[in-house]
Amino acid sequence: MPRILILIGSHLCTAPRPQKEACALAAAGHEVTIAGGWFDPEFAAWDERLIADAPYRFKKVADLRPHAPGGHFRRWMSRLRRYLARRRFARTGSFTPELLGLFPRETRRFAGAFRADLTLAHSEGGLWVATRLQRDGLRVGVDYEDWFSEDLLPADRIGRPCATIREMEGALLRSCRYTVTTSAALSGELQRTFAAPAPCVVYNTFPEAPIDGRRIDRPDSSVPSLHWFSQTIGPSRGLETLFAALPLLHHRCQVTLRGRLLPAYRSWLESLVPGDRRASLHILPLVPNSELPSRLAEHDVGLALEQADNPSRDLTITNKFFQYLQAGLAVIATDTRGQQEAARLAPTACALVPQRNAAALAAAIDVLLADAQGLARAKAAAREAAQTVFAWERQQKVLTARAQEALSTVS
Repeated sequence: MPRILILIGSHLCTAPRPQKEACALAAAGHEVTIAGGWFDPEFAAWDERLIADAPYRFKKVADLRPHAPGGHFRRWMSRLRRYLARRRFARTGSFTPELLGLFPRETRRFAGAFRADLTLAHSEGGLWVATRLQRDGLRVGVDYEDWFSEDLLPADRIGRPCATIREMEGALLRSCRYTVTTSAALSGELQRTFAAPAPCVVYNTFPEAPIDGRRIDRPDSSVPSLHWFSQTIGPSRGLETLFAALPLLHHRCQVTLRGRLLPAYRSWLESLVPGDRRASLHILPLVPNSELPSRLAEHDVGLALEQADNPSRDLTITNKFFQYLQAGLAVIATDTRGQQEAARLAPTACALVPQRNAAALAAAIDVLLADAQGLARAKAAAREAAQTVFAWERQQKVLTARAQEALSTVS
């Protein structure tokens, strides 16, 4: 049985795409292991629940939780190594793998000893590991979940080894038989930039999930509800435009944000929302991915407010877009190139709006809130698109075919 190793460089629960990939490849008859690491106690508990029922194995290459045996020291050392790597890079431009994550060297040691028949990278640190494994004669592949070298805003790329990441991206794209990405827009841009074969498109869709029918997020369903979520609630995610749009609405609604609101961002958020409007704003914590479809299904409209300032965000189509469709929410999305692609395939379910245009966003929300039957049609169209055009079974076939092709080549 071929052994496949998937490198994520973080918690399993924060990596839904590798989870789906692992399940698909395991169902195709491969022995699959995901290699990641732990640093957050809550996320580690979620990981343990996922591992218990998974058809794949999970191997933590490092445990940096403060209360794990030796965890406090390892956490301190990891931070010190990253700090020193950044200082060195700022002074000399010298690259070290610590610039790419919390435990790239630990991942490299594990993957080198594991010697899988095929190793798949999903992150910047994974790219570095993959290049080393390839030099050792091992088969590797890459899931370009993002355009890693073009991720983040320009100001946030200071101190980031973008040139090295870009070099690894191109080398692996030209040499690997297993390359996939999240949209046709991103696939085409990678092909043009690196003069390489275009990666196959595997949309960030999800297998069908049961909806529990409970009312947890939204006890009162008499007022329409808008929903937005991300790992972190913070700037440059479109929320500035959302809160500028709310005073322009002609119809009542409630707004739910789901994610981690870091203390540093609390005053920023409060500055965007006047005191008299905070009663209609609900901030909820993250939930495990298995529970997310049920919580999303309580709402009416999903907001995907990505910004094109970040080239990767402009080209990709994020998880949230497809999770809204699956949960049966009408979608309002900004007109990034990736989301234009998705909206063309589900036009009745999705309304596109210009980025940073509060008036246009308010108008799109009002159109849905003013017409209960129209909103119901959009929600029904979302479910239909999730079950047909974007069905996970279609994406799964691409993954398994690419893996079989990669495994059949001579290393």
